[in-house]
Amino acid sequence: MLEEVFLPSTYGSGVPYELFARLRRESPVCWIPEPEVGPWRSGPGFWGVFGHADVKHVLRTPSDFSSHLGATQIRDPDTPADLAFVQAMMLNTDPPEHSRLRRIVSAAFTPRAVRALEESIAARAARLFSEGACDFVEVAADLPVWTLAHVMGVPEEDRRLLYDWASRVIGYQDEEYANLSTAGDLSPIGRIAVAARPERRPGVNPRSRAALADMFAYAHALAGRTRGRDDVMAAMLRGGLTEAEFENMFFLFAVAGNETLRNGIPGGLLCLLEHPAAMESLRGGPELLPSAVEEMLRFWPPVMDFRRTATRDLELGGQPIRAGDKVVVYHASANRDETVFPDPDRFDLARSPNDHVSFGFGPHVCLGAHLARTQMRAVFAELVSRWDVRLAGQPVRLISNFQNGLKHLPVLLQSRS
Repeated sequence: MLEEVFLPSTYGSGVPYELFARLRRESPVCWIPEPEVGPWRSGPGFWGVFGHADVKHVLRTPSDFSSHLGATQIRDPDTPADLAFVQAMMLNTDPPEHSRLRRIVSAAFTPRAVRALEESIAARAARLFSEGACDFVEVAADLPVWTLAHVMGVPEEDRRLLYDWASRVIGYQDEEYANLSTAGDLSPIGRIAVAARPERRPGVNPRSRAALADMFAYAHALAGRTRGRDDVMAAMLRGGLTEAEFENMFFLFAVAGNETLRNGIPGGLLCLLEHPAAMESLRGGPELLPSAVEEMLRFWPPVMDFRRTATRDLELGGQPIRAGDKVVVYHASANRDETVFPDPDRFDLARSPNDHVSFGFGPHVCLGAHLARTQMRAVFAELVSRWDVRLAGQPVRLISNFQNGLKHLPVLLQSRS
């Protein structure tokens, strides 16, 4: 039973919330096997953490649960060199290094900076939809990719490269996403990236430097065009980053900056479609939109889990954790913890308080959370005010034990005007 928590195939049919609830009651911290999956070798296993309080404790205590020692993905990097490279990513650092890297780019994500983008984001959201049938996953992906490209100074014709890189890295456990290539006419630097794209080899970690040679070739080419600009790329270059830090920072923004919303926005719509009374409540009460977005994030957390590594022998949830053990916190389970959320399986747009952990907690709380919320509010303000939406086919989930994703969400849009 417990290996189901790890297996990517489990999530192809939905997040196993009933299993998570049973584990919270009976074994809120327990050992999860890590069997072989296709070409991916087996791992040593890890401690799964399922209760809200324990999840928050792990996330806020980097001195005991490190993001750096083994990085933050369940799967261990393939080689010591691969580990050393990804340890340069802000996501995979602990204070004080994490604080230094975060300061370099944080100005682009302050509430003031995001407010300056709100009008542009709302205008873009208003142009997303047209009457008729569509795959909402594809349509909704435009806004986070457009916003990210704007923040990073990526030329318009290269935006789909960001989409493809995120698909390859996040969706590598799903064959449909693992080798996705949708970019069309590219800028000269985009063509540099395509020329550097390595051949896909089964079993090679898609997050390794070798597998992402095209992304890093693009990052360096884009860096050469930052003169006179004031964007995230320029801030990265001014910040005195090492080459590995620069490449990993680009990786982090190019992937995490759009993939989370690419899953969160369709997931939020599916929640509304499956709860039509909630949809009507939002139509009749647009003042509910901020709390509705928080409930969408709680109910459909885009990121289901993150890994830490124990720095010393300690106890958590009554279990003896050894130094070097993997410890994986399950946001998806913490968000349904009945000791924190009354009637946790009820989708309640007015839920307050709503102490979800979908954007993390502690030092690594998501830097782009305010920007993500702004984009979600823009999309759903447009949808509920101007469009009737109904399912036009079966939703198809992403096979992943990390991202709570939809690959396809066929809908029919009809103007309300």
